[in-house]
Amino acid sequence: MITGHIKSRIDQIWNAFWSGGISNPLEVIEQITYLLFLRRLDDLHTLEENKSARLGRPMERRVFPEGNDGIGKDGGRPYDDLRWSRFKHFAPVDMYAVIGEHVFPFLRNELARQHGGDDSTYAHHMKDARFTIPTPALLAKVVDLLDAVPMEDRDTKGDLYEYMLGKIAGAGQNGQFRTPRHIIRLMVELTAPQPTDVICDPACGTAGFLVAAGEHLRERHPNLLHDARLREHFHHRMFHGFDFDHTMLRIGSMNMLLHGVENPDIRYRDSLAQDHAGEEEKYTLVLANPPFAGSLDYENTAKDLLQIVKTKKTELLFLALFLRLLKAGGRAAVIVPDGVLFGSSTAHKQLRRMLVEEHKLDAVVKLPGGVFRPYAGVSTAILLFTKTNSGGTDQVWFYEVAADGWSLDDKRTPLLPEDKLGPVPRAPLSEDEHAKNNLPDLLARWAQRSGAERERPRTAQSFCVPKADIAAQGYDLSLNRYKEVVHEAVEHRAPKEILAELAKLEEEIQRGMKELEGMLK
Repeated sequence: MITGHIKSRIDQIWNAFWSGGISNPLEVIEQITYLLFLRRLDDLHTLEENKSARLGRPMERRVFPEGNDGIGKDGGRPYDDLRWSRFKHFAPVDMYAVIGEHVFPFLRNELARQHGGDDSTYAHHMKDARFTIPTPALLAKVVDLLDAVPMEDRDTKGDLYEYMLGKIAGAGQNGQFRTPRHIIRLMVELTAPQPTDVICDPACGTAGFLVAAGEHLRERHPNLLHDARLREHFHHRMFHGFDFDHTMLRIGSMNMLLHGVENPDIRYRDSLAQDHAGEEEKYTLVLANPPFAGSLDYENTAKDLLQIVKTKKTELLFLALFLRLLKAGGRAAVIVPDGVLFGSSTAHKQLRRMLVEEHKLDAVVKLPGGVFRPYAGVSTAILLFTKTNSGGTDQVWFYEVAADGWSLDDKRTPLLPEDKLGPVPRAPLSEDEHAKNNLPDLLARWAQRSGAERERPRTAQSFCVPKADIAAQGYDLSLNRYKEVVHEAVEHRAPKEILAELAKLEEEIQRGMKELEGMLK
C-alpha cells in the first residue's frame, strides 16, 4: 500500500501536468507510462551491468547498445545518454531535446530491433509512442518528481500506478469506464484463480482484472513462483487481454509490468468484430466488464458469434464471446447491464436459456445502482457461470448488494475506515458496518451456496432458486422476479379521530387570532 507521502507526490505530478497544459487524464497517464518505462529500462540495464561486473564477464544483454544512435550531427547521441539515470541530470532544454529527438525514436524503432524484443508485449506497445509534453520546464519537473518516488518494491509501484489510474476521471469512448477496484477484487475472490488457469479479459482496458488475478495468486499461492513450470506459465502464458484502443493497451501492459508480470499477452483485438479462430475454447477463466456501446451492424460482427446468437446488441454479443472463448469446465465472472437479465427479445431469452440449460449458471449478484458513478448510473449485475456444454444448473444463487462500502452518489465517498472496505477487509465488521459494506458477507455466503444458503427464505438478502422456477419464468434472471417482499402491517388512525383533532386545532387557531386582534385595538 502506498503512503500518504507518495500519494501527495503523485498528486504533485498530476497537478504539474494540468498546470503545464496537458489536461486530458489519458494523455497524462500515457506520458507518465513512457517515463516509467524508461526508468524500468534503465533499471534492467543496471541489473545486467551489475551481473556482468560480479561475474567478470561481458554483458549478455544490453538494453542500451554501445556507441551512438546515429541521429543528428556527429553520429548522434551516445546511447548511454538515453538512460534515465543519465538524462535526469541534464539541463531541462537538453533533456527535452534528448527525450524528444533520441529517446522516443529509440523506443519506437531500435528497442525491438536491436534487442530481439519483438515478442515483448512492452516493446510492441511502445512502437508508436508519442512524446507530447509541451515544455522543457514541465518535463524536468515531472522527471524530478518521478525520480523521487520509490519504485524498487513491486507492491509499491503497482499500487502507485493503480492510484494514478484512479485519476482517469472521465468516461472514455465507446462506453469505456474504469471498474472500481473493490468490485474487481470481489469478482476475483468469487472465481478464485488457480496457478494453472489461463485467464482472459477480452475488453481489458487498463488490465485491472488481470492485475487483480495475479495479485490474488501471489497472495493465496505463495509458492507459485518457486516452481519453475508454474513460474513460466505465470509470466508467459497465464494472462491474456484484448482491446482495440492502443492507449489502453500501452497502459494495460505497463500496469502488468509494474505488478511483476514479465510477458503477458496484451494485444490489439476487436473482440466483437474479428473471428475467433485460434482463440475459441482456449481459456479457463474469463473476467470482464466489457463496454456496452449499443448496437453493431451484422456486417461488422464476427460471424462465429452470430452463429451462437443472432443479435446486434453488444452486451449479448459479449456473452456469446465469453462462451466461445471458454474451455469446457472454464468459468466466468462478468458484469452485464440489468437488461440482459430480463430483456424480452428472442436473443435475450435464447442466451439466458443457453446459460441455464446448456451450461451451469452459478449466480446472479445484483449490484447497487450507483456502483459505477461518476462514470455511469446504469444498473448492473455480476453473472457467474461455468461452461459445460452439457447443462448442470440445479439451483441459481442470488445476492442483492445494497451497499459496497462507498456512498452511491457521484462523490463515491468511503463510508468506513480503509481497513474495513472491500470484500476481504483487514478488520472484522460489526453488524452496523455490514449495512455499509455487504461484500465480506457476500463472499461468506457464496462459500455456502451449496449448503446453508439453500435454506434461506426468498425474503433474505441472498437465496437460491431451483432451475425449474427459472424456466417457468421464461428464464428471467432479475432478482426481483423471485424475491418475496414482506409488507409490514401499518395501523392508521380512524378518519373521524383525525378530523376531530383538526377541528380542535382550528378552534385553537381562531381563539389565538381573536386574542391578537384584541391586543391590537
